[in-house]
Amino acid sequence: MKFLLLRPGDRGKKYKYFIFVPSIQPPLGLLYLGAVLEHDGHKVEVLDYYAEDISREQLENSLMSSDAVGMTVYTDDYKPAADISRMIKEINPEIPLIIGGPHCTFLQKRSLSDIPDADISVMGEGEHVILDLVRFLQGRKKLSDIHGIYYRDNDSIISGKTLQVIDNLDALPFPARHLVDKYDYGDLPFGYKLKKRVTALITSKGCPFHCRFCARYGNFINDWGFRKRSAENVVKEIQEIDGKYRSVMIVDDNFLADKKRAHRIFDMLLEAETNVDFFIEGARVDTADKELYMKMKKAGVRYIGFGIESGNQDVLDFYNKNITLQQIRKAVGLAREMGFFIGASFMFGAPVETKKHVENTIKFACSLSLDSALFGPLVYIMGSSLWVEAVKNKKISPYQYATLADLSHDLGNFTKEELIEYISNAFNTFYFRPNYILGQIYRTLLRKDYSLLINGFKFFIMFSNMGKIGKKLIKSEKNTT
Repeated sequence: MKFLLLRPGDRGKKYKYFIFVPSIQPPLGLLYLGAVLEHDGHKVEVLDYYAEDISREQLENSLMSSDAVGMTVYTDDYKPAADISRMIKEINPEIPLIIGGPHCTFLQKRSLSDIPDADISVMGEGEHVILDLVRFLQGRKKLSDIHGIYYRDNDSIISGKTLQVIDNLDALPFPARHLVDKYDYGDLPFGYKLKKRVTALITSKGCPFHCRFCARYGNFINDWGFRKRSAENVVKEIQEIDGKYRSVMIVDDNFLADKKRAHRIFDMLLEAETNVDFFIEGARVDTADKELYMKMKKAGVRYIGFGIESGNQDVLDFYNKNITLQQIRKAVGLAREMGFFIGASFMFGAPVETKKHVENTIKFACSLSLDSALFGPLVYIMGSSLWVEAVKNKKISPYQYATLADLSHDLGNFTKEELIEYISNAFNTFYFRPNYILGQIYRTLLRKDYSLLINGFKFFIMFSNMGKIGKKLIKSEKNTT
């Protein structure tokens, strides 16, 4: 059989609540499915709507040679996914259309109503489910006997057997990265410039911590906990891609959560003498350790991103971050000592926050030796503890997937307009400081990477328009119901 796997989306969409949504990394979920299917003897093609402007004619040509379609759906992009699904069925009404991804995991049965042209919805991980679906398509298995799915039966939506969580991540094949060789990933929206070619790597699933704003499958799925691949399995994958890819984005929720495993990974990488630049998207400040950071530096880590969120201890406590301001200062200072490019994220809008809290966070961000800082409003996202509590208290609907923490929703102390003003002020205050600009020029010369400076100037120009962009966003902001 041949499977056509799609990542739908609106390539022109660049902002959502000031969170950047460019296509900076390949669709790892689809590439894992592609690897499983290829190992089972099937052909696979991947089309990424975030990386390419795909015409109806191009989609039609790919469908002509395909026996089934699989599509990953994020709730932010379920409307483009529904449009593409409709087009698929217009071109070939008989082709089986399978959807999966976060939207199908959080909304489960409803996902087939949101994507009315889809035939089957997969919850959670699909690596094992996809082969059962192949057997169904070949007439060798019933849908009612497949775990973790919903499907259409005449006018009804029926569930299969109970979802099963994959415990042994080492047993999964490595992603079939060759399926997206035609795409060029890695264009970050801020100063750091990755060396091409770029790919992504995930070494664990979930997170052992319970920050209240973080969307978690564990709030919906029993037994969905923190699971990790062995250090040996991770290093083996890196060795396989060494030489073909120059930059690897590590996209774990919390890559350094198990420091013993992290030490083992970097010890083995140093022994193997791999030549890859690593970009760590998610790191907690309480994992900062000089010995570990030194190994990371020697092994090729170039960027580290911290979720700092606030410059106020009481707000951090409200979020259940379980970190302190002192730990933040230590981690950023140590990362600067190693010469990492340091990114951090901050949020405004917690229901315990006042204007003074906002001012403290901006001052705190400016006091840290950061290369980039992203500021955005708190959003109650489906799957987060805050969202679950708000639904329970009937402040938001169970079908509102992303709700701004503002006065109109009784979730915060600020209006939408005030949040936009605070965020715009934070960007301007942080990025247009003379000390920051001079520091970036100095570090660019020190690193001998002038692309950072060029890209940084583009970043400054973009932020000069941030207030206008924010007002436009808030004006058009609508909740999904």
